[in-house]
Amino acid sequence: STSSAFQRVFYEPPKKLASMSAKDVAAARETLAITQVEGLDVDLAPVSTFEDAGFSKELLRVTANFQKPSPIQAQSWPIVMSGRDMVGIAATGSGKTLAFGMPALTQIRSQPPCKPGQPICLVLAPTRELAQQTAKVFDDAGEASGVRCVCVYGGAPKYEQKNAMKAGGGAAVIVATPGRLRDFMEEGVIKLDRVTMLVLDEADRMLDLGFEPEIRAIAGATRADRQTVMFSATWPMSVQSLASEFMCNPVRVRIGSEGLKASQSITQIVEVVE
Repeated sequence: STSSAFQRVFYEPPKKLASMSAKDVAAARETLAITQVEGLDVDLAPVSTFEDAGFSKELLRVTANFQKPSPIQAQSWPIVMSGRDMVGIAATGSGKTLAFGMPALTQIRSQPPCKPGQPICLVLAPTRELAQQTAKVFDDAGEASGVRCVCVYGGAPKYEQKNAMKAGGGAAVIVATPGRLRDFMEEGVIKLDRVTMLVLDEADRMLDLGFEPEIRAIAGATRADRQTVMFSATWPMSVQSLASEFMCNPVRVRIGSEGLKASQSITQIVEVVE
């Protein structure tokens, strides 16, 4: 890509984290049920506060209503804010939107403003519901940081989404389902040549729904030197090959145990009946 270089490293570990022993880092991860961190050359301890992650004052307003970072946030932020590609294997509902959202907003704010139909961050989601949920988090975060987000999905009028992309000087964040995004790309309404952060959310479900060809075409239209972050609830071979193809030396972070495990924060009551 001939586009000018962009800043991708924003993280400087605070002294208290940088000076932690390997044993202390392992203990901190155990407390947070972080069961795997693989692919780091210099180990990065999970952060214990929002301030530790190095976000601006404006962005910290986004976290004002939360007590402390969730496990996926605590470990993702040092990695993604260091400019690395990352795969997060974590249950749904674990706070992963801000795990990629806060670094994305940091990156956006360090760059020249976007133009209509030329996002800087692109989030792909498998379903309209998930796309809308993610866009809602970005809308709230964007109010605090002055970044606009538009949600693009099938089954709703195209003209409304086109107008939303043009409004207010354009949206730096587009959250999209792959099918509708491809339509807009083919119509020339969306250009992805400024995308410096690509996020695949619920990658396993996107593959299950047969979106692989769309993902290929979409990723191929973004900057070659972009940062890519991917989340998946499971880690099958199909997702692994997707990761190896679209990412550059990704760091792998797993929350909770191997295989399918329900979120710890939900009480499940099982009754066995004849």
